[in-house]
Amino acid sequence: MSNVAGKAYGMNVITPLRWWTAVWQKIAFSVAEHFPVKLKGLITLSLIHYARWTIISRNSFPRLEKSQPKETLNYSYMLFESNFNGSWDQYIDSFSFAIPTGLDFFWAWNIKYPKSIPLHDFYHYIRFNQVECDHYYNAYPLASANDVKSARSLFHNLTQFNAETHDLSDEDFAVAWKKLLVSNQHALGSMGEGPAMSTSRELVLDHRCTNHKISQQRQQQEA
Repeated sequence: MSNVAGKAYGMNVITPLRWWTAVWQKIAFSVAEHFPVKLKGLITLSLIHYARWTIISRNSFPRLEKSQPKETLNYSYMLFESNFNGSWDQYIDSFSFAIPTGLDFFWAWNIKYPKSIPLHDFYHYIRFNQVECDHYYNAYPLASANDVKSARSLFHNLTQFNAETHDLSDEDFAVAWKKLLVSNQHALGSMGEGPAMSTSRELVLDHRCTNHKISQQRQQQEA
């Protein structure tokens, strides 16, 4: 699947809205920016890497060259982009239950938007307007959003530990080291493999196999 790279799924949904309601939609975005209470549930969803809504004016589509005929569009469009961990269904379920009023607040002006609940109609709306990725790249295909957060936290704590324990005795260092391990054990787990349907998973496994062969060859040469 071109929308999947390791543990991450890339979603693009573009929905039409009347050009004059696009103004009200921009106001809604501004309200959400200054009063993010409607997005509180979204922020707490650990499976989401990134989510963004963008208004595309009917007059802002580019002409690649002068010979390209000018388009007269009846609608402006709203582009929703997101990267998340898990399946499509899990994401839509979590999204709908976490911020149903927020979704309705953002998509209310869009043509034929059915509201986020009940889920059945919302499923069909997203599916119908979703644009599949031609190519989706993930620099760390085995890392989930929580893995990234844990890695950043661990790096910070290790840096701080190195600075604070530079002059400790062996006994004090051992005590500090055990304390570090206990307080950071949640960030020391293995990331594991990506879902079976991901092409990135196969690339990672091939890379791991190649590294293993190289390691074996070096051990044989040293022996």
